Amino acid sequence: MLDAASLRRDFPILSTTVNGRPLVYLDNAATTQKPLAVLDASRRYYEETNSNIHRGAHFLARLATEGFEAARHTVATHLHAESPDEVIFTSGCTDGINLTAISLTRSGLIGPGDKVLISTLEHHSNIVPWQMLCEQTGASLLIIPCHEDGSLDQDAYAKLLEQQPKLVAFNWISNAFGTVNPVVDMTAKAKAAGALVLIDAAQAAPHLKMDVQAIGSDFLAFSGHKVYAPTGTGVLWGKRSVLEAIPPYRGGGEMIKEVTFEKTTYNDLPFKFEAGTPNIEGGITLAAALDYVNSVGLDAIREHETKLIQSAATGLSEIDGIRFYGPDDRAGALSFAIKGVHHYDLGTLLDQMGVAVRTGHHCCQPLMARFGITGTTRASFALYNTEEDVAALVSAVKKAAVMLG
Repeated sequence: MLDAASLRRDFPILSTTVNGRPLVYLDNAATTQKPLAVLDASRRYYEETNSNIHRGAHFLARLATEGFEAARHTVATHLHAESPDEVIFTSGCTDGINLTAISLTRSGLIGPGDKVLISTLEHHSNIVPWQMLCEQTGASLLIIPCHEDGSLDQDAYAKLLEQQPKLVAFNWISNAFGTVNPVVDMTAKAKAAGALVLIDAAQAAPHLKMDVQAIGSDFLAFSGHKVYAPTGTGVLWGKRSVLEAIPPYRGGGEMIKEVTFEKTTYNDLPFKFEAGTPNIEGGITLAAALDYVNSVGLDAIREHETKLIQSAATGLSEIDGIRFYGPDDRAGALSFAIKGVHHYDLGTLLDQMGVAVRTGHHCCQPLMARFGITGTTRASFALYNTEEDVAALVSAVKKAAVMLG
């Protein structure tokens, strides 16, 4: 059983006070706080091994290179990838999706009249790059609708697959509603229809085990800062056969084997997609974060967070006019609205009481439009949250609802 009270000692920022009250941090879907293991890894890198990598022959260059490539192995093991060569370091999930979209645009694999299929639940980062691809290739965008409970309409999905889209992209967990999509089943159906599949795993990374071989997709992207690593870090995993078939999306150093003024020969994987000096410290600290999460145990984390979400939903359900968004088996986040209360006003009052939540459309404007709202209040949970945090949330929302009602 996870001991969140003990784990909190690993996160110095959680001792912060807000207006004389202890910070209750429930904005983890936006970004998680960083444990000492990650902070120490960052400091150790800059104090002991800081150097550019791969091309240097000196002592520090070798140490930095070894650390960075060891981090790639850590990520590959975490994802159960066939090879570390399938792991591309990025600046985050958004960067990974854009990398894929731009490379596919240039590949010629998608053209006029082709279809790209995404879902109503998507973050803007998994909408806009595909709109741009469609604009540039002449393809068209199809949308999987969702039910009133925030789950995807699987019957409609099966029907849309009959149009044989060239690409299907969907999130594993909705950042707005906490909906957990059946990624293995959806991927299998998309592959049977002949599509490439990309999974946005930004919200899944801190809550669920990720086995890319079991999932069967062609791409999977996630951000480090959602899983206790620094901002500006992330990973795009791709099947070797697919990555080898598409061109790089950026040019420069490291992604080449040979350059002449007449022709450039691209490097092998994964370096083909890693032009320029990477975020070396970021890769190393991302690996430290994954090691930390695995030391706690993702199954234990999911069980702990699920109990907190259920407890919060039970407590908040006592408020008149409250509506929850997303199915009952949601993960990571609890999204809600109170009739007659604007989400921004609610969030502002909660902040004054030391409770940090997220308000607004959560970069999911099409999803909000589907439900006829401008936004929600979202409390999102992490391994260091406690029942005391839940009690503080419920108490603060009840007080704010009375003040704003």
